[in-house]
Amino acid sequence: MFGTSGVRGPVGETITAAVALDIGRAVGTDADRVVVGRDARDSGRMLRDAVVAGLQETGTDVVDAGMAATPTVARGIEPQDADAGIVVTASHNPPADNGLKLWTPSGQAFSTAQQDEIEARIEAGDYDLAGWDRQGTCREWPDASAVHRRALVDAGRRDADEAGVSLDGLSVVVDLGNGMGGVAADALYELGADVETLNAQPDGRFPGRPSEPTAETCETLARTVEATGADLGIAHDGDADRMMAVADGGEFVPGDLLLAMFGREEAGDGESVAAPVDTSLAVDDALAEVGADVVRTRVGDVYVAERTRDEGVAFGGEPSGAWIFPAETYCPDGPLAGVKLAVLAAAEPLSARIDRIERYPIRRATVETERKEAVMDAVETEIRAAYDDVTDLDGLRVGTDDGWFLVRPSGTQALVRLTAESRDPERADELLAVARSLLDDAMA
Repeated sequence: MFGTSGVRGPVGETITAAVALDIGRAVGTDADRVVVGRDARDSGRMLRDAVVAGLQETGTDVVDAGMAATPTVARGIEPQDADAGIVVTASHNPPADNGLKLWTPSGQAFSTAQQDEIEARIEAGDYDLAGWDRQGTCREWPDASAVHRRALVDAGRRDADEAGVSLDGLSVVVDLGNGMGGVAADALYELGADVETLNAQPDGRFPGRPSEPTAETCETLARTVEATGADLGIAHDGDADRMMAVADGGEFVPGDLLLAMFGREEAGDGESVAAPVDTSLAVDDALAEVGADVVRTRVGDVYVAERTRDEGVAFGGEPSGAWIFPAETYCPDGPLAGVKLAVLAAAEPLSARIDRIERYPIRRATVETERKEAVMDAVETEIRAAYDDVTDLDGLRVGTDDGWFLVRPSGTQALVRLTAESRDPERADELLAVARSLLDDAMA
């Protein structure tokens, strides 16, 4: 049921009111109070009603944050003295999808063990339903986004004071992607930045651009930053747990470079940064310059967040745009990342920062298959027979003398993802071709 980040899929197929009802019942069986929110998708109204019904049916009280960013809900659990949070969202997926994400009071997503427990409870129908006189209540929390905004402003001021800079007059373009990231624009404005927004009207059809912020979908943001001479561009996905950026001059900043940039700021000598297995060697090299290193995790913000709880892990991130600052919260908070990036841009242009980070050619490809498990079993047999440096933390990662490649099944789609990297472009192409050949043989 659960993928790399909650439950999600096409509405009316994978995601139905019955699924939301059962998740509400399963979470509510062990909770007294739960914070609930949703993104701008129209299907979220129905799914929100179903999950609230499931919670109330188990006697659980609901705090309704309304339409809100995922980090707004995740960070609001503890202030509301709640036991969990549920966000109805499909994050960066297309409009036809929806889903549910589950959060703990620390702001961390439900762990793998907690997700397994919820799934087992649903399969067994093991709910503690309340009688007619013990039904849960539901009250609105209209100030949820304001509480999040104040936390962002406080963090921005602390960081700016430590860096000896001010955001006054910093020019920032924020592309909300018709999603829930408005809290980022509000916080930056309150911090003194000159803020211009794109696609600021919440709309679950995502008419302005596809929800996932990538180099291709953020072309308008890049052109706007270049044309206006802005200092920084920030882009969020539909529920604002992700943040990607455009540097002064209009260059979209690849996620690996953002990870390296944040990691160098957050981790010091002897500390570590948590990052997934498909992260570029550029991050390792950039961190080595400040005496830090990378600890690799499975792909998915829940796994990165889990690792940031380990001693000495100062930061966690995914090149797809999920950034976790454990000193602030264990949830990926896109607006927080945007505020922190603005402070860095106020101290030194982002273009200068990324110029100091080596860029290595990394190649990616996807192959559709409905037989992911069988295909991966066949690939593993071939890889282990041919290579010695193989890790199976998440898929199969093969290390070579001059690079690496990864064959990994998608956690949310009928795909196998291929990644390859080397410090030499031609060798990166060769490694991707090797990975594709191994996969083709396994699928034959």
